Amino acid sequence: MSSPTAIVDALDRAGYRMTEPRRSLAALITEQDGHFTAADLVTAAQATRPAIGRATVFRTLDLLEGIGAVERLDLPNGEHAYVGCEPAHHHHVVCSRCGRTSEIDDAGLRSVVRDVARETGFRVDDHRLELFGVCPDCQAAEGRARCR
Repeated sequence: MSSPTAIVDALDRAGYRMTEPRRSLAALITEQDGHFTAADLVTAAQATRPAIGRATVFRTLDLLEGIGAVERLDLPNGEHAYVGCEPAHHHHVVCSRCGRTSEIDDAGLRSVVRDVARETGFRVDDHRLELFGVCPDCQAAEGRARCR
């Protein structure tokens, strides 16, 4: 997500009041490079906008997740992180080294979900896919390190 305007617009469309702390957090979220934790956002808020408390950060992240303006990632180490994203259905590929995150489209997953529903009898209401690996920049850095 490149602009706080997308988060502000998502809040407005969902009927939420636009407060100054929400505007500030929208700006901080768009400044994050890759995924970020709630603790990262609390630290950034305290460094630049000390009036924003920890509880406000957590409540705002929950709200933004609920309206699709951020998405929670379940990292391989068991921790949770967030990434700002467009409120359309998509998935993420996340670099395990630097945290860089890229949105990917359906990639054929809808047909897999339909097959799972047919085979199990479940009505699948939602799904989420997170892929973890090493981004091209980190791969290149690994290659340069090996050459030394």
